[in-house]
Amino acid sequence: MTERIQVNMHEARSQLSQLAERAWHGDTVVIVKDGKPYLDLLPHIDTPRVRKPGRLKGRIRMSAEFENTREDIINGFESCL
Repeated sequence: MTERIQVNMHEARSQLSQLAERAWHGDTVVIVKDGKPYLDLLPHIDTPRVRKPGRLKGRIRMSAEFENTREDIINGFESCL
């Protein structure tokens, strides 16, 4: 189970190795400065996630009434372009 850990800047400096290990194993480590969240300590991810087209095929459905959308709603979307 992951934990949320908050440490002040001074603690983070003296315990960086231990905090990094906890972040690597899934804990959420937040470094606070002046009592407010300042940094999140996150593990490095080597390669970005590769997008795979079509991975949601068959999982998304359009309402049968999609083509019957009111004109004022359509105009509202189109005016934003």
